[in-house]
Amino acid sequence: MQEIAGHVAFPVFHYGGCAYTAELMSFSLLLPRLWRICGGLLAATGTVMGALTAHLPDSAFAAGGRVMAHSGMEMQMWQGIALVALGLTAKPQAGRILLAGGCGLVLGTLLFCAGVYYTAFTGHHAAHVAPTGGSLLILSWLLLSVGWICRA
Repeated sequence: MQEIAGHVAFPVFHYGGCAYTAELMSFSLLLPRLWRICGGLLAATGTVMGALTAHLPDSAFAAGGRVMAHSGMEMQMWQGIALVALGLTAKPQAGRILLAGGCGLVLGTLLFCAGVYYTAFTGHHAAHVAPTGGSLLILSWLLLSVGWICRA
């Protein structure tokens, strides 16, 4: 690393035939921290959703909405814990597959839970938001598994 005009410049690394630029390298170093932050925020808001599903009157939910919201809260809590663990254990030079998997966990959890909560409280389905988020979660876990196998 060298400093050029007050900015830290990372050297370009060649890994597997692909050149990582300085921007990608610095961004990949920030992702584990962002995963920990997102995981903590998901767990905190999941705790709030747990309290709401336990204490709000039945009239606040659509038919079957309390059970649906509770299921969304459980999924949110598990993904939040997983993101904190991923952020704590990620290597500084994590591969692109692992980076994509971690980012997919964040986006997939937000989409899935938002769709589930919307349906639980309004009774209306938010088109394909929850299924898209769920599919993204599945794909992200597969990417993480492949990334861990390749790094083993």
